[in-house]
Amino acid sequence: MTTEEAHSHPSPPIPRVRRGPRRIGWSVLALFLAAFAIFESVKYGLATTAAALAFFALPDLVRLAGLRAPGLLYHAVHRVWIPLVVLVAYTFGPIVWPPLFTAALGWLTRIAADRVFPRTSRV
Repeated sequence: MTTEEAHSHPSPPIPRVRRGPRRIGWSVLALFLAAFAIFESVKYGLATTAAALAFFALPDLVRLAGLRAPGLLYHAVHRVWIPLVVLVAYTFGPIVWPPLFTAALGWLTRIAADRVFPRTSRV
């Protein structure tokens, strides 16, 4: 076999990274956030429960409003950083309004759940 023949065959494709550890991580985070949201909802009452449920449904509400994947708002409601910034800002900031905190918990729980169970068919 010549040097040219040895290099003429393409190398095998690099295997894709397994998604198992990533899904386990998102699953643990989703369960923790859901439990924390429930704890806060029971502790502070109906307004916090309503905020957590409303923001848990936020990605579906955006989709039902007709906004699809290429849009800025559609992508914004599926990003982890926005509710995470709200949670951190609420924790270290001067604002004391529990529905804001549980809304961010509900929103982040939904994002984590969507990462665990991705939709295969996007219409």
